[in-house]
Amino acid sequence: MSWTRRSAGLLAAAAMVTSVAACTADSGGGGGAASCVARYTYQEVTYQDVGDVEFTPGKKLGVATEPPCEDTGGGAGSDEPAGLTGTAYEVDGISPKVAIAVGDTPEIAKFFAVSSGAELPPEVRKLIDGS
Repeated sequence: MSWTRRSAGLLAAAAMVTSVAACTADSGGGGGAASCVARYTYQEVTYQDVGDVEFTPGKKLGVATEPPCEDTGGGAGSDEPAGLTGTAYEVDGISPKVAIAVGDTPEIAKFFAVSSGAELPPEVRKLIDGS
């Protein structure tokens, strides 16, 4: 195998690793969120991972679905299937229109909230600041 072919193969492999790492990068709740930040959709509302927040899960709501990653340019109509599903739970003291918890059980559920750009709803900000 020639040096050129080996180099091209190594570059292609490095590009794939970089794109996977970028897709799984967590925004930490900041403004410059990657398109593949953990997100779930429940009743046509999309929620994003806010990070470690202390909260009390409430009653079971139903099934939340992880939308497909949109960093590949496929967008709407893409053949990429929807992602994982999880159980959505209420978050005590916050409307499900603002935030939910998602996980297999309430004890391991993670906090997800709606977001308008870099701004989080005041109820979510209050919970984060208090945790």
